[in-house]
Amino acid sequence: MSQSHNNAALRESELANGPDETGQAGRNRPALSFHVPEPKFRPGDAVDFSDLKITEAGAQPRPDETCAPIDTAPLANDLIRVLGEDNAAHGPWDPKLDPDTLRRMLSTMALTRAFDERMYRGQRQGKTSFYMKCTGEEATSVAASMALAADDMVFPSYRQQGILLARGYPLIEMINQIYSNRGDKLKGRQLPIMYSSREHSFFTISGNLATQTPQAVGWAMASAMRGDSRIAATWVGEGSTAEGDFHAACLFATVYNAPVILNVVNNQWAISSFSGFAGGERATFAARGVGYGIASLRVDGNDALACYAAEQWAANRARANAGPTLIEHFSYRAEGHSTSDDPSQYRSAQERSEWPLGDPVMRLKNHLIALGEWDDERQEKLDLDCAEQVKAATKEAEKNGILGHGLHHPFHTMFEDVYEELPWHLEEQAAQAIREREIKWPAA
Repeated sequence: MSQSHNNAALRESELANGPDETGQAGRNRPALSFHVPEPKFRPGDAVDFSDLKITEAGAQPRPDETCAPIDTAPLANDLIRVLGEDNAAHGPWDPKLDPDTLRRMLSTMALTRAFDERMYRGQRQGKTSFYMKCTGEEATSVAASMALAADDMVFPSYRQQGILLARGYPLIEMINQIYSNRGDKLKGRQLPIMYSSREHSFFTISGNLATQTPQAVGWAMASAMRGDSRIAATWVGEGSTAEGDFHAACLFATVYNAPVILNVVNNQWAISSFSGFAGGERATFAARGVGYGIASLRVDGNDALACYAAEQWAANRARANAGPTLIEHFSYRAEGHSTSDDPSQYRSAQERSEWPLGDPVMRLKNHLIALGEWDDERQEKLDLDCAEQVKAATKEAEKNGILGHGLHHPFHTMFEDVYEELPWHLEEQAAQAIREREIKWPAA
């Protein structure tokens, strides 16, 4: 065939299948469609979670802690569970904790819930500007952190207050920070609930999503470079895994075999966007670790024993220099994203009650009762004691002030704690600001 015939055939094909003179799509090609993720249930809808694959407790194998990352791939698409419908512990993932440890875990989870309730009411009373509850997710922080060493460095997001309580951080210090009063060790420089405690190996919380993940990996790399024995663990919501920082953290973790645990709390909702917008429609969040060559586990986030066991497995793996682990805690955010959120505007009110994995506090309580180590009367007393403990700490913290009353750190402290010696230009700015303040508010 001649070159002219070839050119003519090519032009004919382009007219049939490619753009025509007006830029329209080819006539013989199917029209493309644009996909926008949509949650299964909206306000007013009946809820049916029967499509969720809830595997039998104890049915999941527990690989060796130093196994090849690819060996964990099946567990990234399964759901590691320990507590069964009979309230007993089952299978190889059972951490076989003694009753005293279980009671301490339950007490800390109950205290976390009582703390949330009190601080939520405080925000509604105008005592603070903002608060975030972790109702229904207590096991993902309390139980998981109890599997770590006390000096392992944790890099939390803003819904892991349970870690501080598990590590014995004083309630009054947490409340002072929430109220941004004169007792606040952070001097009002952080939003409420964004705690920090070097003494408790608790890295400063950031409101910027996923920034803590590369920080945790970098800290773990530094620990390995120094020949230290401490590992790092970080927590992030499933919505935040869409941030570039999370993927950079995964890459660095696997390339440098960092002794770090990446905890992804999949509570189904990122503010008003459901998990599909972060990629949860077509793969589990644990499966992302498989793609990076990271050992990956997917656990029942409302099963305190499963959360503990997975974190313990990952911690042992990191200490054995076998590398990082990504854990997806499959849970549900029972409350709104924050005190600024109204979940009734974007999800069905039935979701919380229909969630098939139940309530983590109730499940652990029932397990202890089944062991003969607890009862409803002691649970009732525990809940009352926790509420009274939080109430007492709140009243003590309120002596240092609440939002908008004027009891705060001296004005000049806003210029401190950055430089060892204040630069001359900031000295001038500080003097000017203090002078203007004294003129405008001489009694302040």
